[in-house]
Amino acid sequence: MNGAPLILASASAVRARILAAAGVAFTIETSGVDEDAVKAQHPGLTPGELALTLAEAKALAVSGRRRGALVLGADQVLALDGRSFDKAESRAGARERLLALRGRVHQLHSGLVAARGGNIVWRCADSAALTMRDFSDAFLDAYLDLAGDALTASVGAYAYEEAGAQLFERVEGDFFTVLGLPLLPVLGMLRDQGVLAE
Repeated sequence: MNGAPLILASASAVRARILAAAGVAFTIETSGVDEDAVKAQHPGLTPGELALTLAEAKALAVSGRRRGALVLGADQVLALDGRSFDKAESRAGARERLLALRGRVHQLHSGLVAARGGNIVWRCADSAALTMRDFSDAFLDAYLDLAGDALTASVGAYAYEEAGAQLFERVEGDFFTVLGLPLLPVLGMLRDQGVLAE
């Protein structure tokens, strides 16, 4: 490794854990991007396009302040029946979200963008399809008690890497994509950009 600085432009604790567990050195700097404003400026984007657009806005915002660093922006959008969803703001909102997803297939679209010196140097998009099982109301209430802060930390209102795995009967796609950071493409990009050794 040559010590080239990497900044993760994301407040996601899960993304930070993934990078750290993979042995990547980085710092975190949130972008301050107004996601609602970005969405309003780009109506009609597909969920996958929206994830990339948000990731790009985050990467460029931080890259503009940290000209010498490689900045990785990331975002994830949940889609159900063509509609995009934001994170739930409360336990009640998370319960409503999980009831809407129960027994159905939804998609998670992850968008990643790397920028250096205010210019985009890499883009990656990946998606996963998740089939949530038709769980009982009793299971849901027990899960809500167990999940705690995870309910509002992710767009799906579940921590798939933890007890949230019990919500599903089938997942098609990469594990890390479900978590919001497709890791193998990121590691390849970091090698190409000189952050990791070839």
